[in-house]
Amino acid sequence: MTADTVGGVWTYATGLASALAASGADVHLVTMGPRARPDQREMLLTSVHLIESDLALEWQDPEGADLAHAGEFFEATERQIAPDIIHLNSYREATLGWHAPVIVVAHSCVNSWGMACNDTAFLSESRWQRYTRLVAEGLDRAGIWVSPTSAFGDVIRELYQPRSPQIVIPNGVAPLYSAPENDKRFVLAAGRMWDASKNLSLLAEAAGDLDWPVFVAGTAAKSAGKLSSGIQLLGELSHDELMARMRRAAIFVSPARYEPFGLSVLEAANAGCALILSDIPTFRELWDGVAVFVAPDDLHGLHVALNDLALDTPNRTWLQRAALARAKRYSIAQMTAAYARLYRSLLPRSSRAASKAIEVRA
Repeated sequence: MTADTVGGVWTYATGLASALAASGADVHLVTMGPRARPDQREMLLTSVHLIESDLALEWQDPEGADLAHAGEFFEATERQIAPDIIHLNSYREATLGWHAPVIVVAHSCVNSWGMACNDTAFLSESRWQRYTRLVAEGLDRAGIWVSPTSAFGDVIRELYQPRSPQIVIPNGVAPLYSAPENDKRFVLAAGRMWDASKNLSLLAEAAGDLDWPVFVAGTAAKSAGKLSSGIQLLGELSHDELMARMRRAAIFVSPARYEPFGLSVLEAANAGCALILSDIPTFRELWDGVAVFVAPDDLHGLHVALNDLALDTPNRTWLQRAALARAKRYSIAQMTAAYARLYRSLLPRSSRAASKAIEVRA
């Protein structure tokens, strides 16, 4: 399995890899891009074999300059490990000469990001056209590709028209082992301030004169001081630190213009937060009926939603319980069981009997 350490893919990959390993699978997790921090390593079960490749991430290397190096690295790695399944959490590595069946999981892509953020001019550059061709070829070369929501799967199909089959497997998180304590009068958000898709500048404006403080966890850009006058920046927190904040926050807000799934929203709901979310297709698919929705360009609407929910204790309490109940649909056990079934379906018949040792029940 491949993963990067920059965003939510690390949380997804470490959760899935650890659950598979706990069920008896021999899992090798290969990082690409920056190496994992010590706190990120602690998210991984010790029985998972961690391999740090230092290979470039595809969105940081759109022209594919590092692809030949990646081919050499993965050819040697596959020869050494002899895996039964290749699980890629990126696209272009699927174009390499693998011998085992390949699964590609579509977590995000630059083209869909650009469309959602109304920032597509750069995509006409030759290096990004090269990126687009490699993403499309990677999807085509996969034995099957996975999307975390139907809505994002539709976007990928429209953009790249992949010829390989697709399946939807929602992301999942582990249950909390203690009851939430969402009685603190503050609002929490999480995301990179420099990422236009997170739309946190809108939150900063909307939060300017609220009675409750609004905290944002995540890396900040150099210009964050100008963007964040209405919010308090917490900086980059460890996963445990973020979960502790979520367990105490009364409200979690995500004004994102673009989220193929939104793992931080699921973690917040699982921690007992009431949700205020942007009205985008993926959030509607997952949270319709148990969250407050606001259009991602509606400054006034976001301010009113934050203020009203802070003042309305009965409704806030109901939304906290409703989001927590909905979060149970998206458990780590259900996600892992779905991937285990998918892996077995791709194995040759001669290998399936041995694979039955990996039984994950939701």
